[in-house]
Amino acid sequence: RFCLPLVLASLPTMATGEEIAPALQDSWGDFWLFRFFVNAAGYASIVVPGFLLIQYFKRRNYLETGRGICFPVIKSCVFGSEVKSAHQDDGSLPPRAEPTESSTARQVFKLLFCAAGLQASYLTWGVLQERVMTRTYGATETDPGEKFKDSQFLVFMNRILAFTVAGLYCALTKQPRHGAPMYKYSFASLSNILSSWCQYEALKYISFPTQVLAKASKVIPVMMMGKLVSRKSYEYWEYLTAALISVGVSMFLLSSAPNRTVSTVTTFSGIVLLAGYIIFDSFTSNWQDALFTYKMSPVQMMFGVNVFSCLFTVGSLLEQGALLESLRFMARHSEFTAHAVLLSVCSACGQLFIFYTINQFGAAVFTIIMTLRQAFAILLSCLIYGHTVTVVGGLGIAVVFMALFLRVYARSRMKKRSKKLPPGETPVQKV
Repeated sequence: RFCLPLVLASLPTMATGEEIAPALQDSWGDFWLFRFFVNAAGYASIVVPGFLLIQYFKRRNYLETGRGICFPVIKSCVFGSEVKSAHQDDGSLPPRAEPTESSTARQVFKLLFCAAGLQASYLTWGVLQERVMTRTYGATETDPGEKFKDSQFLVFMNRILAFTVAGLYCALTKQPRHGAPMYKYSFASLSNILSSWCQYEALKYISFPTQVLAKASKVIPVMMMGKLVSRKSYEYWEYLTAALISVGVSMFLLSSAPNRTVSTVTTFSGIVLLAGYIIFDSFTSNWQDALFTYKMSPVQMMFGVNVFSCLFTVGSLLEQGALLESLRFMARHSEFTAHAVLLSVCSACGQLFIFYTINQFGAAVFTIIMTLRQAFAILLSCLIYGHTVTVVGGLGIAVVFMALFLRVYARSRMKKRSKKLPPGETPVQKV
C-alpha cells in the first residue's frame, strides 16, 4: 500500500513522448526512487553504528568515568560542553554590525558589493546546475554524448569545498568557544544532503523556473515544521503571505504552454522530488535554529554540518562504487570538471556572502536581495535554455514575488514595533 503510490508517482503524467524520453532512466539502477533508497542505505550504514556508539557512551556515563587519549574527542562528539546561550534574540543570525562612523558612500558600496556577490554566486550556480543536470557532455555529429546522472556526487563536491572554506575561516579568525555535541550536526547534515539531492534530481523532470518557484513556496512547510519542531506561533500576515505564495505557485504549475513539448511541462516525479526537497530543507533550517541555542557562529555551523555531509556522501559513494565512476566521467569530460568545480565554488562563496550580508545589513535586506535573485534566475533560465511562460504562469510568478516582498515589509514593521514594546512583553516568534 505504501510502495504503489510512490511507484505511480514516478511516472511522468503531463509531458509528451518526445519530452519524457530524456527523463526516463535506462535501468533500475538509474531510477530515482531506487537511487534514493540506495543512498539512504549508505547513510544508515554510518548513522546506525554512530547512534549505537553514542548510546553506549551515555549509558556508561563516559563523561565521568572516561579517561585516556580519546576522552577529549569522545567528549566533544557525544557530550560537548552543554553550555547554552542564556539569551538569543535570533539564534540563526549573528549580531549585526551597526555602522557608527562609516560614511553613507561606504555603506552603499558595501551593499552593492554584497548584492553583486550574492547575485553572481547564485545566478551562476543556478545556470550551471541546470546545465549539468539537463544537458549532455561530449556530443558530436555522430555521438549524442552522455549525461551525468549521479546527483550525490555533485552534493559531495559542494560540501567538500564548503567544509574546506569554513574550516580555514574558523582557523584564521576568532570564533566563540564551541559547546554543542558534534553528533547533533548530523541531523541537519543528513536532511541537508537529502534536500540537495532532491533538488538536483528534480531537474531531470521539471524546469528550473518551476524549481525556483517551489523554493519560494517552502515558507509554508517551514512554518509547519516550526510549529512541530520549535513550537513557534505566527502572525496573521504570515498565514496570508503563505496562502498568496501557494496560490501563485499553483497558477504557474497549472498553466500550460501552447507548445506541450517545452521543458516547463512538469512531471509527477518532479513534484514528488520537489516536495522532498522542501520537507527536508524545512527540517534543516528549524534544526539549525535549535542548535544556535549553543554559543556558535554561523561559520562554525557551516563547518559542523559540512563535516558530516562529507562523511555521509563519501561513505555512500564508496559503498556504491559511484565515486570512481564519477571521477572517470570527469576524466572523460573536462567541461564537466570545470562546471562541477565552479558549481562548488559558487555554492561556498555564496554561503560566505550570506553571512557577511546578514551581519552588515540584517535579514530583511538579505531577503530582498535573494528574492530579486530568484526573479533574475527565472529570467536568465528562460533566456539561456529557452523556457516559455504563459500569461497565467507569469501572473502566478508576480503573485509569488509580491507575497515575498509583502512578507519582508511586514516583518520589518513588526521588528520595529517589537523594539518599542515594554520589557515584559515579547513579540511572537517568526521564521
